[in-house]
Amino acid sequence: MKLPTLSVLYLIHLTSLLLILAESTQPPFSCDISDPRTKSYPFCKTTLPITQRVQDLVSRLTLDEKISQLVNSASSIPRLGIPAYQWWSEALHGVAYSLKVTQGIRFNGTIQSATSFPQVILTAASFDAVGIEARAIYNAGQAMGMTFWAPNINIYRDPRWGRGQETPGEDPLVSGKYAVSFVRGIQGDSFEGGKLGQHLQASACCKHFTAYDLDNWKGVKRYVFNAKVSLQDLADTYQPPFQSCIQQGKASGIMCAYNRVNGVPNCADYNLLSKTARGQWGFNGYITSDCDAVAIIHEDQGYAKLPEDAVADVLKAAVEKRKLPVSKIDRALHNLFSVRIRLGLFDGNPVKQPYGTIGSDKVCSQEHRNLALEAARNGIVLLKNTDKLLPLSKTKTTSLAVIGPNANSAKTLVGNYAGPPCKPVTPLQGLQSYVKDTRFHQGCNAVNCSSAFIAQSVKIAKGADHVVLVMGLDQTQESEDHDRVDLLLPPKQQNLISRIARVAKNPVILVLLSGGPVDISFAKNDQHIGSVLWAGYPGEAGGRALAEIIFGDYNPGGRLPVTWYPQSYVNVPMTDMRMRPEPSSSYPGRTYRFYQGPKVFEFVERSNPHRYLPVSEMGDEVCEKMKYTVKVRVKNHGAMAGKHPMLLFVRQPKMVNRRPVRQLVAFQSVNLNAGERADVEFELRPCEHLSSAKKDGSMVIEEGSYLLSIGDKESEIQVVK
Repeated sequence: MKLPTLSVLYLIHLTSLLLILAESTQPPFSCDISDPRTKSYPFCKTTLPITQRVQDLVSRLTLDEKISQLVNSASSIPRLGIPAYQWWSEALHGVAYSLKVTQGIRFNGTIQSATSFPQVILTAASFDAVGIEARAIYNAGQAMGMTFWAPNINIYRDPRWGRGQETPGEDPLVSGKYAVSFVRGIQGDSFEGGKLGQHLQASACCKHFTAYDLDNWKGVKRYVFNAKVSLQDLADTYQPPFQSCIQQGKASGIMCAYNRVNGVPNCADYNLLSKTARGQWGFNGYITSDCDAVAIIHEDQGYAKLPEDAVADVLKAAVEKRKLPVSKIDRALHNLFSVRIRLGLFDGNPVKQPYGTIGSDKVCSQEHRNLALEAARNGIVLLKNTDKLLPLSKTKTTSLAVIGPNANSAKTLVGNYAGPPCKPVTPLQGLQSYVKDTRFHQGCNAVNCSSAFIAQSVKIAKGADHVVLVMGLDQTQESEDHDRVDLLLPPKQQNLISRIARVAKNPVILVLLSGGPVDISFAKNDQHIGSVLWAGYPGEAGGRALAEIIFGDYNPGGRLPVTWYPQSYVNVPMTDMRMRPEPSSSYPGRTYRFYQGPKVFEFVERSNPHRYLPVSEMGDEVCEKMKYTVKVRVKNHGAMAGKHPMLLFVRQPKMVNRRPVRQLVAFQSVNLNAGERADVEFELRPCEHLSSAKKDGSMVIEEGSYLLSIGDKESEIQVVK
């Protein structure tokens, strides 16, 4: 069978240098009413439909001009009054920047920082705040683009993945809901009848499409990795977050991933990009490759045999050799310029547009910094609290020892893809605000702890009422292009923890900063370690949030977004994409939905076969009639007010037909005072929540018994058509 030639259906990301504009407080835009060149152009008339405006604009471009718009650093077209545009900007958990000159955000003007929310793995932040700050930076003339390449909604399949920290975790439902919230927040009130109509506050781009969750593991790199994925796993694990992002979130962009899936590069997969995303899911935005992914198709993967089959300066050569019709370039340009027009960049002076009055005072505002603090509070997880060691007494704790390489590192707090934070508070600084006599030592020379300062650390630990150890990982241990090879803390760091715990006056408190799970079985079973807190990478307010929790001003209610496996899990090859266990080969499966094996900590902490009901044949009306409400009464039995996540799971009495062990189907949080009761309602939609994928990828509901559970309470339901 002849391999398909890659057609340019998306924005090609090339690492090309960008001319840095002179300092200006004027944001770049087209269709200035004072410019006589553009007054008569139909593409500048806001009363016309966007499609008509785009058609007019594209029709005026030469072939060279068209090609210049198909890279991330789109050139200016002075004769039409169109400024240069930078498609690449980042906003994973706050407006971000990079040392690379190819990104569209600059912090070198009146705005020099942005609110840094917790890294995604810890908690979902308030995304509308990120969109507002992005627009404010543009209005201040410090942005050459309003398209942000976030969120990352790949499933956190393997605990060693360096970029798992960027994702909301291992559950497809959570990832899908996160994607919808992120996109709607960033893009503004443009969803189904919103006040913006088709216009966008900023543009979100869901990535990395699809089955991408390996960067660089034991020499296997993402650029050439061929992910062998079954149709079943694709249907019920890898694809659902992207489907939600497109259909429910209405994302204006998606990014195809570096890797191949079943032999075909994602960025050259017609079935994935055109038939599935555009055809089945109704996507009508732009598609971008990941950085250099198109060149990699030819140079590294060998999938496209000639350079012009992968990317044409070749674009022009491709047209001349009739490998690429101009109509396909025009179609890509239509998608690209539609987004820029929706952003209001062809509507004249932005000051007169819906978001034109958002000023620099909205960046790092007290409101947004409070949101960052609240997000950190809600995400931090209390993993161990023997004999109710926490919270510490504010009055009885007269001295405190704070030890660890992450205790006073503002850089570690923000994780990756972060901008300069507004007012970061480290764990040390947060704790110092509670205890005047706070003594600090970093304990190790760095997070890798190649040198441990045991004697000095032991000395200050012995002299304090309580000891807080702030340990874990950082971007030197897990990051993009750097997967881990084990699940343990650095050896000397672990030894330091145990040594200090044995000499402290009271059981110590261990705080872990990390994106991925760590096998801390030693700490879980050590009676000298009284409490363990996992804080992810909690953002600029993380130190304050941790201190509030340690001293009882906030009651932590976070839940783990991923399974914490034992070190023995590293025997499972990271390259094995199978989700379901294979008992015949001792393959244990992956994530809480399928994994059958020992756990350090759990995610969020079938009888005889029945008839299958094909979801595709049931129709919307039948599915709508099947939905019903689940009511749960909850009570706060503790002595403090708190925010508690309520998670509704479903499972079948026996695991058969390779179904998940259990599946999260709904969740919400409830705030309760001490002793307070409340009724919580969930809507259960069987066609969505009780369906599973067959081996051919089709979704079906199996008739019979299901068990709904919240915490340790279960209730049985019956499903019949």
